[in-house]
Formats: sequence, structure tokens, C-alpha cells
Amino acid sequence: MTTMKAAVIGSGIMGHGIAQVYALAGYQVSLYDIKEELLDKARQTIENSMSMQVHEDVLTEQAMQEALERITLTTDLQAAVADAEVITEAVPEVIDLKWTLFEQLEAYARPDAIIASNTSTFAIGRLIEKAKTPERFIITHFFNPAQLVPLVEIVRHEKTSEDIVQKTVSIIKQIGKTPVLLKKDVPGFIANRLQTALMREAFSLLADGVADTEEIDTVVKDGIGFRWAFVGPIETADFGGLDTWQRVMDNLAPELDKSEAAPAIIRERVEKGDLGTKTGAGIYSYAVTSVEDRLQKRDEQFIRLAKQKREQ
Repeated sequence: MTTMKAAVIGSGIMGHGIAQVYALAGYQVSLYDIKEELLDKARQTIENSMSMQVHEDVLTEQAMQEALERITLTTDLQAAVADAEVITEAVPEVIDLKWTLFEQLEAYARPDAIIASNTSTFAIGRLIEKAKTPERFIITHFFNPAQLVPLVEIVRHEKTSEDIVQKTVSIIKQIGKTPVLLKKDVPGFIANRLQTALMREAFSLLADGVADTEEIDTVVKDGIGFRWAFVGPIETADFGGLDTWQRVMDNLAPELDKSEAAPAIIRERVEKGDLGTKTGAGIYSYAVTSVEDRLQKRDEQFIRLAKQKREQ
């Protein structure tokens, strides 16, 4: 049996998780970054994540060790992608950086390799503006944490070959993810548009003093989010009655927030350098419970939910 090979370019927040997913699915994975210390940090993060899955009984110790052995860390871009069947770009959202990388990938990669971007910002038409082989470019948008969240949004361009599209969908299913192939390339794709609409209203309720941060988050976690884990918003309308939802939307739509920029509280925190868990302070205080503890609890809950959804 031929060993499948993948490359992930960028070992940061998304890259290490994507590498982990491919490795657990049996791929030999080359994880590239520009500095050894970044790769060492990624390796430790991957080990910690897999250890948590072992602890939650969704992964065996043997499977963990075998997956770790399938991951090669490298600062040699050409070596990383030379034999890869699928290459996932997970570098910062800077278009010139991506264009430079794509030029290198086209030179170094196999002519039949899939070149996928994990971008959540750029349209695929923008990404391939300078590409010599646009037919093999596609977007596979994973969600943070990539190793735990099932969804992967796939966005094609009219120049993307049908073969590349079908292979990509097949690979995403093979690695245990849930692919959604968009029929149109729209800003924010599907998930971030829905997420942003909800967050805009949440921050508006906060600014208006309707409830505090914990209460607003509780409404989502124990109400809407609880239901949406198994029943989507369009299904919810059907289950609740379209006549009912017609009245609800007619009554509420005029009252909803219509701002076209990030809310003031986010801008204020960004200006202060309080960016959330990445800096140790954000909307919430992490003085009592550490960021590490909060993230670990989040991931443990994601693992348990994913296990429940697989068993449904």
C-alpha cells in the first residue's frame, strides 16, 4: 500500500492542527516553518493535543505514537513539498506573502499536487492572480482548533479543475472531516458570515446593557448553541413552523444591530493590546483561571461533543 503524503506550510495556530489531522489519518506529513523554535513549539502542542485525546479515550497511545512518527518537521520548503499529494498553506493572512509562497510551491511541488489554502480572508480569485497553474488551487478552510472541529469549507475557482475539486472533497472526508463545497465564493464563506452576524448582535446587546458577558455567552452555549450542535438554523425554522418564523423575523429584523464595523469594545481592547487568550486578557479576565486551563477545558469539551456527534 502506497503511503500518502501531505505538506503543511506554517506551524502556527491552524497549521499544527491540520498537520495532526493528516497524520492521524495515515499520511506522512511534512510540517514546514521558517524557524526551528516554531516547529518545536508546534510539536509540543501536537503532543499535548493528542495526549488529551488519549485521556478522553478517543485515541490510543499506540495511534498517538504512530501519528507523531509520521510528522516530519522541516525548515526546507522544497523538501517539505517535493513528494506531497496535497499541500495546505497556513501562513499569515498577508497577500504578498501568500503570492510569494505560491510561486515557490508551483516551482517545487509535483505537477499534480493539490495546492490548498486555509485562508478565511481572501477570495480564491485573489489568491491565484499570479498563479501559473491556477487549475490546481483550492481553499480548504479548517476551523480552530483544526484537529477537533469537523467542518472544512471548500472553495473552488472557475479555473480549478473538476478533478482537483473531487480529489479535495474525497481527501477531506478521508481524514475524518466534514466538507462543504460552496457554490459561490463570497467574503467570509458560510461559517464566518453566520458567526459574525451572531457576534454583531451579541456585542450590541452587551453595549446596550441588556445582559453581561457571561449571561450572553450562556444564552448561546445553553440555548442556541446546544440546539445548533445537531439542528441547524434552517432546520430550526422548519421545526418551529415557517409561519412562526415569518412573524419572528418580520418583528425582529428591524430591531437588530446594523453596524458595519467592529464594535467599540473590541476596538478599545485592541488599542490597549488586550487581544484575548493570546495575550492573557480580552473581554474576559483570566486572572483567576489561566488561559491554559480555559483552552484545555474547551478542547476537552470539543472532543466529547465530537465523539457524541460521531455516535448519533
